[in-house]
Amino acid sequence: MGTLILLRHGRSSANTAGVLAGRSPGVALDEQGRQQAEALAGRLTPVPLAAAVSSPLQRCRESLAPLVASRELEASLDDRFVEVDYGEWTGREIKKLGKEPLWKVVQEHPSAAVFPGGEGLAAMQARAVAAVREWDAKLVAEHGAQVVWLACSHGDVIKAVLADALGLHLDGFQRIVVEPCSISVISYTDTRPFVGRVNDTGGDVGGLIPPKRRGRRRKGASSDATVGGSTGRP
Repeated sequence: MGTLILLRHGRSSANTAGVLAGRSPGVALDEQGRQQAEALAGRLTPVPLAAAVSSPLQRCRESLAPLVASRELEASLDDRFVEVDYGEWTGREIKKLGKEPLWKVVQEHPSAAVFPGGEGLAAMQARAVAAVREWDAKLVAEHGAQVVWLACSHGDVIKAVLADALGLHLDGFQRIVVEPCSISVISYTDTRPFVGRVNDTGGDVGGLIPPKRRGRRRKGASSDATVGGSTGRP
């Protein structure tokens, strides 16, 4: 099946202010975030992307702008990749939220966490994973099993998708770190996903370039894991 690059948006004004932006409008990248977005576009230059999908929020669209402008690509917006609806927590200082009783639930038992007036983390994971699976199947059908595509989203959303791919219960997703403008990579097969990278902020991207086809049409990626570990790419 296809290979998904999950991109977290670059650093935003809310990140530096220490507030939970949620779905607040007008949250833009700060100067460092804009530099991160520009650097990412250059870093991914050799990777053939068949599609780019994004959360509709401004900070994600700004993070993708240099990348899509550098190639013949238009970002598709999908509400299922949007930030968690934090309800009454939206716009509040994170250090003050740490004193709320719900904070402990979010940290220790996130599958049971539902934000007051907002969304539950389990519901968020369900809609994000459904979006990933739907887009991947669509793009594999259109471009073949070696297709590489990118989705730009938010920290908790990406962590939830990674947890699903790792076979990790949502209650363990807080163990995953996803920094601003990092990429994480998942390859989907008929049997299982393979997580190739997590929270990568500067590694070589050569491994994301599909190998050249030789002779007959190449079959889809095997669902079998390599016994003893991968030998790496030549």
